[in-house]
Amino acid sequence: MTVRAGEPFDLVRAVADIDALLASPLPATGPTVAEGDPATGEWVASEGEGFRIVPLWESDPEGLRGAEWDEAEEAAEARLASLVAELESRWGPHRQVAVHVALLLEQDGDAVPPLFEALLRQDCYGDLAAWGPLPGQDRWVGVSVGRSDGDAPLVMAAVVSDRPVVAPDPPSWL
Repeated sequence: MTVRAGEPFDLVRAVADIDALLASPLPATGPTVAEGDPATGEWVASEGEGFRIVPLWESDPEGLRGAEWDEAEEAAEARLASLVAELESRWGPHRQVAVHVALLLEQDGDAVPPLFEALLRQDCYGDLAAWGPLPGQDRWVGVSVGRSDGDAPLVMAAVVSDRPVVAPDPPSWL
């Protein structure tokens, strides 16, 4: 669960959250940590060396099945598409960055880059729509929506990094 639980999706707010994320400092060094709300423990942000990740939206937490599950995923993908279109109007076409490669590495016990490890810890398994470096700055941005399984809510998240946001190399067996 995230601090965005129960909030409706708001495109203007999501873009403002990304703008605020772009304007905020990123840790130059240090371990990857997840920040929880002091009262509820819900996920607020994760940060590590050169990056910060925040939730932008979370679907209803109820586990859905069948057609309801498909409808919820389609609605979440439509929300993400509207955000991607808005960001493309600013920065041009995005590129797709596969997050599932990091999951394969993790399952094999291989090293996972800290940014991707942080995404996996928060069940942010959706591929990232990514831009960067952004015009006039050394920052990369990515947004995604996904969930860990059918009983988990869908979570839309944004990442800002001062390093290129690229998928890790796949496992050797792939």
